[in-house]
Amino acid sequence: MAEDLNPHARQMADPTMVRNLAAQARAIWPQEADLFRRYDLPDAPLVLDAGCGTGEIASRLAEMLPRATIIGVDIVEPHLELARAHHGYLADRLRFEVGDAFDLRFDDDSFDLAICRHMLQAVPHAERVLRELARVTRPGGRLHLVAEDYGMIHMYPTRLDADRFWRDGPIAFGAATGTDLRVGQTAYTHLHALGLVDISVDYVVVDTLRVPRETFIDIWVEWRDGYADAIAAHTRFTAQDVVAHFDDMIACLRDPAGYAVWHVPVLGAVVPR
Repeated sequence: MAEDLNPHARQMADPTMVRNLAAQARAIWPQEADLFRRYDLPDAPLVLDAGCGTGEIASRLAEMLPRATIIGVDIVEPHLELARAHHGYLADRLRFEVGDAFDLRFDDDSFDLAICRHMLQAVPHAERVLRELARVTRPGGRLHLVAEDYGMIHMYPTRLDADRFWRDGPIAFGAATGTDLRVGQTAYTHLHALGLVDISVDYVVVDTLRVPRETFIDIWVEWRDGYADAIAAHTRFTAQDVVAHFDDMIACLRDPAGYAVWHVPVLGAVVPR
């Protein structure tokens, strides 16, 4: 889950969100890094990270690409302040700015690589963000998207019906807020409609075999604590129901005999020359 489960990010450094971003980076980056490595980038690429949050991935990418210049933009200034404080040792190549992914201040054809992670499901009209990312990416440059999809979460055994929770909840929430919490299934079509080419869909498999259970649990605890009220406000589930479901899923994660998996779609695309 990204800045918030509604179209308006909270204008404060939310400790729950900060911990969530860190846990998701620990879970996803080890597999995602290999996807970045296969991109054909210039020796010293200019990279945009739209919706960069606290800079968890921008900083990792700066270390992976020692000649890259990376600009992270986000609408939550307190998160950017944390990013600057935590990653100041990279300040000569990595900077963080307030920016709106719907209206980026950059010129057309500016970046070799444009990244958007954990944000598309949390905003209305995600296709408009994709259009902006394509606009500021040079011909031959790439988009890289982590498109969260809550229809791709499964756990067993659980006492409650986790499949129904992840089916009914996101559908109702999206209908109420104008967001698409299953954007991992629809992003390919959006990219195709924009005329992008070489579209790829890969999956980071966050499961109890590939990711430490404690890291998986950390994500679920922060989702429970950060979003129970928002989910209850827009679905048939009460806040008590939401907490009960998350506690049940966390129990599955703690069970050595339990298995849980979240397939996280990662899409790539190229701006045509």
